[in-house]
Amino acid sequence: MTNEPGPAGLSGSELGKQRAGRFAAGFVESGMKVGLGTGSTVHHTMVALAEKSLDIACVATSRRTEALARELGLRMITADEAGRLEIAIDGADEVDPMCHLVKGAGGAHTREKVVAEMADKFVVVVDDSKLVEALGAFGLPIEVLDFAPGIASARLEALGAEMVTVLPERSDGGNVLLRVMFEVIEDPAELAASIKAIPGVVEHGLFLNWCVARVIVGTSEGQVRQIFPPH
Repeated sequence: MTNEPGPAGLSGSELGKQRAGRFAAGFVESGMKVGLGTGSTVHHTMVALAEKSLDIACVATSRRTEALARELGLRMITADEAGRLEIAIDGADEVDPMCHLVKGAGGAHTREKVVAEMADKFVVVVDDSKLVEALGAFGLPIEVLDFAPGIASARLEALGAEMVTVLPERSDGGNVLLRVMFEVIEDPAELAASIKAIPGVVEHGLFLNWCVARVIVGTSEGQVRQIFPPH
């Protein structure tokens, strides 16, 4: 665990995000192809990478990430141009003790999954408010086709969803975005498979721990610690 004094004016949560995001940038070296996630914590990673002026090529998980990366002077390539990535760095909305994740509040979880799967190492960056005993309270983002969102919603309710909300914004892929409330997700792997089997579901925001190399956690006191999944 590392501990550094934080800059004046940052709240505890923002300090944790900054510490985690900047710490993750230390895993990136010149010559790498890097996946860049979406969200406020990865923002700090991107700023740190730009400051280091490394010779890297980056793949973005969302349009807004790509726009910010270009503003910072990072070189961007497409996923197909990259083929594989040495590392991908992304945030999460919830992390349970087994390092299963809920991600995708911004509607970019399909691209986030593609980038995570492409990477030799998928590094997750969060502040400590994202650590939970069980997934579920945040709500699970699910992307569905325009054709029949009501049918998909009914199937999700049959799986135990307490509430399904159609969000006004679209996913990064232009599809309908649902926020689905399960009281507690006791078995993320089983639920992930059941949701994926529903016709019309494009992707869901459950990321199982098999794809996670480590979780970097920044605390409100300015500390950084790492959590490793049990695999």
